[in-house]
Amino acid sequence: MAADQEQFQQLLSSLLSTDNNIRTQAEDAYNNLPVESKITLLLAAIRNGAFTEDARQMAAVLLRRLFSAEFNEFYPKLPPEAQRQLKEQVLVAVQQEQSEGIRKKVCEVAAEVARSLIDDDGNNQWPEFLQFLFECANSPLPVLKESALRMFASVPGVFGNQQSQYLELIKQMLQQSLLENVGYEVRFQAVRAVCAFVMLHEKETPIQKHFIDLLPAMVRVLMESIEKQEDDSLLKAVIDVSEACPKFLRSHLDPIIDICMKVLSNEDISDSWRHLALEVTVTLSETAPAMLRKVAGKHIPVLIPLVLKMMTDLEDDAEWSISDEIIDEDNDSNTVVAESALDRLACGLGGKTMMPHIEQNIPSMLANADWRYRHAALMALSAVGEGCHKQMEALLPQIMDGVLSFLQDPHPRVRYAACNAIGQMSTDFAPVFEKKFHDKVVPGLLMVLDDNANPRVQAHAGAALVNFSEDCPKNILTQYLDAIMGKLESILSAKFKELVEKGTKLVLEQVVTTIASVADTSEEQFVTYYDRLMPCLKYIIQNANTEELKMLRGKAIECVSLIGLAVGAEKFMRDASEVMDMLLKTQTDGGDLPDDDPQTSYLISAWARICKILGKQFEQYLPLVMGPVMKAASMKPEVALLDNDDMQGIEGDIDWQFVSLGEQQNFGIKTSGLEDKASACEMLVCYARELKEGFADYAEEVVRLMVPMLKFYFHDGVRSAAAESLPYLLDCARIKGPTYLEGMWNFICPELLKAIDTEPENEVLAEHMHSMAKCIETLGNGCLNEEWMQELIRILDKTMKNHFSRAAARHEKRKDEDYDEVVEEQLVDEDNEDVYLFSKVADIIHALFVAYKSNFYVYFDQIVGHFVKCLAPEMPWSDHQWALCIFDDAIECGGPASAKYQEYFLQPMLTYITDKSSEVRQAAVYGWGVLGQCGGDGFAAACAEAVPRLVEVINAPESRSMENINPTENAISAVTKILKYNSSALNVGEILPHWLSWLPVWEDEDEAPHVYGYLCDLIESNNPVVLGPSHSNLPKLIAIIAEAFARDAIPRDSEVAKRMVNIVRQIQGNGEVFQACISQLSSEQQQALHEVLSTN
Repeated sequence: MAADQEQFQQLLSSLLSTDNNIRTQAEDAYNNLPVESKITLLLAAIRNGAFTEDARQMAAVLLRRLFSAEFNEFYPKLPPEAQRQLKEQVLVAVQQEQSEGIRKKVCEVAAEVARSLIDDDGNNQWPEFLQFLFECANSPLPVLKESALRMFASVPGVFGNQQSQYLELIKQMLQQSLLENVGYEVRFQAVRAVCAFVMLHEKETPIQKHFIDLLPAMVRVLMESIEKQEDDSLLKAVIDVSEACPKFLRSHLDPIIDICMKVLSNEDISDSWRHLALEVTVTLSETAPAMLRKVAGKHIPVLIPLVLKMMTDLEDDAEWSISDEIIDEDNDSNTVVAESALDRLACGLGGKTMMPHIEQNIPSMLANADWRYRHAALMALSAVGEGCHKQMEALLPQIMDGVLSFLQDPHPRVRYAACNAIGQMSTDFAPVFEKKFHDKVVPGLLMVLDDNANPRVQAHAGAALVNFSEDCPKNILTQYLDAIMGKLESILSAKFKELVEKGTKLVLEQVVTTIASVADTSEEQFVTYYDRLMPCLKYIIQNANTEELKMLRGKAIECVSLIGLAVGAEKFMRDASEVMDMLLKTQTDGGDLPDDDPQTSYLISAWARICKILGKQFEQYLPLVMGPVMKAASMKPEVALLDNDDMQGIEGDIDWQFVSLGEQQNFGIKTSGLEDKASACEMLVCYARELKEGFADYAEEVVRLMVPMLKFYFHDGVRSAAAESLPYLLDCARIKGPTYLEGMWNFICPELLKAIDTEPENEVLAEHMHSMAKCIETLGNGCLNEEWMQELIRILDKTMKNHFSRAAARHEKRKDEDYDEVVEEQLVDEDNEDVYLFSKVADIIHALFVAYKSNFYVYFDQIVGHFVKCLAPEMPWSDHQWALCIFDDAIECGGPASAKYQEYFLQPMLTYITDKSSEVRQAAVYGWGVLGQCGGDGFAAACAEAVPRLVEVINAPESRSMENINPTENAISAVTKILKYNSSALNVGEILPHWLSWLPVWEDEDEAPHVYGYLCDLIESNNPVVLGPSHSNLPKLIAIIAEAFARDAIPRDSEVAKRMVNIVRQIQGNGEVFQACISQLSSEQQQALHEVLSTN
C-alpha cells in the first residue's frame, strides 16, 4: 500500500506539472485507474501529511469531481460496510484536517457526498451527516463551526423533505454563528450559508421572511469583509441574492446600498471590488427597480456621477486613432464596466428616474477641458438612449445641438464618441431622429469622413452613417444621395490605393459596408452609381484572397448582393452569373471554408439575396450553395459543465457564456458561431419561400435539420427560423405527392406540438404557434389525427389558463408596496406580450375553422368557455377583441350551425358595436357582416336589430378619422352583407339612400369588393333608389367608381373591377351624359378612369 501511495503521490505531482506532456500522460494514467482505487488513493492522499499541500488539495478536488460525476454509478455497488466506511472517512477528514486550504476542499467533498445521498423524494440517506453538521456548528472550536457552515452553504438543501421540522434549528445555528462575539471567519461563512439557503428558497417568501431578522448581523459582516479586502465572496453572494430574491434585502436595502456607494466612491479600493459594489446596485435596478427607487432612491443622485466619473478612466494613447486594427477595451476595464452599468441602470430604473441625473451631469462634463470627460458624456448619451427613450426623445433638439458641435472637437476620441452617439441615437430614435436631424447629421458625418489623419474616427463616421441610413426614410436619404456617394466613392478610391501601397484596410472595410447600407435604403435610385462601383467591388472579391483580407472580401460580397437587390434583376442580371461564379469559387478553390472564416456568413446571406433577385433562375446554383449553408446551419455549439474550480480564470472569456446551476455547477456555451448558425437557418427559410417547388429536392434534408432545432435553446433566432421554415417546406414538398407530404407532416407535427408546449420564451412561442397555424392552413381538412388534435386543444387550453393567471398576477403586483407608475409601464408591456400570444391562439383557431368548418365545433366546445369569459364586460378590451374574432370565425366557417353558440356571442357582439375601442368595434361589426352573409335566416331578426347600431358607428362625427376608418368601413360592409344576404326583416329601400351616401370606401381591401360588388348588383339590376329619378345619380355613381380606382380600393384585375369598368363603359355609350359625369371629377379621378378604361 505504501508503494501505491508513493506512486500516487508522484502521479499527483505530475498532474500539477506546468509541462503539458507530463500533465497529459498523468491525466491518462489517472483516468485509467479503477474508480474504487481512485477513491481509496485519493482519500488516503488527503489525509497523508507527508504529501505536499498542493498534492493534497489536488486530491480533494479530484475526489469531489469524482463524486459529482460518478457517485450514482459506483456507490450503490459498494457493500454496506464499504459505504459506511467511505462516509465515515469523509467526516473524519473534515474533523481532523489542520490545513485551512485543504479543510475547505474536504468540506466540499463531504457536501458532494451529502448532496448525492438525497434521493428524488427528498429523503436524506445519510442522517449521520446532519448530526455531524449540528455537532460541528455547536463545537467550541471555531474551525469546526466554520466547516459546518461551509458544508451547509455548499448543500443548503441537505435536510431534504424534513427541512420544515429542522427550520428553527437551522435558523438557530445560523443566528448563533452571526453573534458579534464569534470569530470573523465563522461569521463570514454564516453569511454565505444564509445567502445560499435563501436562494434555495427564492420562490418561498414565508421561508425568506423567517430569516430576515438575520440581515442586520449579515450587513455588519459584509462591512468587515470590505474593510479587510481579503475575500470578495460576500459581495458576490449579495449580488446573487439581489438577482434571485431581492425582496429579502428590502428591510436593510438602504445600509447595503450605502456600503456599496462608499466602496464605489473610494478610488483607493481595488477596481474589482468597486465593480462588485456597482454590480449590486445595477442588479437590483434590473430585478427590483421599484424597490430600489422607493427604499434607496436617495442614493441614485450619488450613484450616477460616480458611474460617469468611472467612465472617464481612459489613457491618452496617441496611437489609438491611427490604428488600423481595432482592439476593444478589456471587459473588466473601468470604462467598459461603467458604460455597461449606465445602460443597465437606464433600462432598469427607467427614464423618469435616470434622465434628470443625466441632464444634471452631462452639460458640465461636455464643457470640461479634459477630453476624457467630454468623451464619457457622449458615450453616456449613447448608453442611456434605450432606457430613457421617452424622456430623451422629447429633448432630442437640445441634445443634438450639443452633440453635433463635438464632431469638430480637437480630440479625435471625442469626435469618435460624437459619431458613436449619433449612430446610436439613429437606431434608438428611428425614424423620428432621421426625419428631424437629417439636414445636420448627414453633412456633419460627411465632414468627419474627411478625417484621413485619424482612420479610426473616419471609419466610425462611416459606421454612424450605416445606422442613419438603415432607418432613414428613402425619400429623405435620396435627397443627399449624390453628396453621400460622391464622398464614399472618393474614399473608396483613395483607400483602395492605400490598401495596395500600405496594406491598411480599416476605413476601406467600413466604406464598403456604408455603401451597401445606402444602397439598401435607396433601392432603385441607386442605379446611377451601379456601373461605377461594380468593377471595383468585383475586383476586391476576385483578388482579396489573403487571410488578412477575408473580412474585406466578405464585406464586398455583402455590398454587391445588397446593391443587386436595390437596383433589381434587370440591371443586376448581366453581372449575376459572374458574381455567383466568383462567390462559388471561394468554395471550390479552397475546399470547405474553416468554421471561423469571416466570409462564410457574408456568402450565405449574399446567396439568399441573389436568390431573391434571380428567383427561379437561382435553382441552378442550389447544388453548390446548399452544402455550406447546411454545414453552417448544422453547427453544434461547444458546451461544457464546469465546477467552480474550473471557472477560475475563464469567467471573463468573451467567446463563452456561463450560467450558474447552483451547488458548484456551471453550464457554459461557446457563443461564437451561434449568430452564423441562426443566419444560415434564416437563409434556408428564404430559399424555401422564394423557390417553392424548385426547392423540393432539398425539403426533406432541411426538415430533418429544422425540426430538432425547434428545441435549440441556446439561441432564440434558430428556434424561430426553424418554426418559420416548416409551412414553406410543406409547400415545397407538395409537388412530390400526397404520400410524401403526409410523411413529412408526420415527422413535423408531434415535434412542433412538443415545442409549443415547452417553449420558455414568449416571443419564440408566438413564432411556433404562427407556424402551426400556417401548417394547418397549408394542409387543410384532416391534417390532424385525433391524438394531435386533442394535444393541440390541451395546449390551447393551457395557454388560455396561463393568460388568465398572468393577468391575475399583474393585478396582485399593482397592490405591491413598491408599486409605482414605472412598474405600471412594465406591467403594460407584459400585458401586450400576453395579448400577442392570445392573437396567436386566435390564429390557430382561425386555421382550424377554415380547414375543418363546423366539424371543428366538437373540439372547440372543450375550450369555448375561455372565450365566453373573455367577452365579460369587466375583462380588458383586448380580450373582447380576440374573443370576438374567434366567434367571427365560428360563424363564418360554420354558417347556420353557429346558432349553437348564439347565447354566448349574440348579446356581446351587439353591445360591442359601439365600444370605445376601435379594435373591439371592428371585431364586433365584422361579426355582424359574417352573420348576415353566412348565418342564414335564423339570424335575420338579430341582423335587423344590429343595423341601427351599425349606422350609429358609420355616422359618428369622427368615423372617418385614421383611428376609426377601419371599423367604420367594416360597419359599411356589414350593412352591405346584411342587405344582400339577410334582409328579410328589413326595409331595404329605406336603408339604400343612406348606404349610398357612405360610399366610396377604400381603406379595407378585404371588405371593399363586397361593397362594390353589391353596388354593381344594384346598378346592373337598375335599382331605382340607387340610380335615382331619371338616372340623376349617375354622376355620383361615376364619382364613387372613379375614387375607388384612384385610391386602389380594389385590385384592377378582379371580377368586381371588371364589372365596374363595364358599368362605366355603358354610361360612356351616352357621350353627353358621360361628359357631364366626367367634368365634375378631380384630375386624379379622371386619370384613374382613363387608365382602367384603356387597360380593362
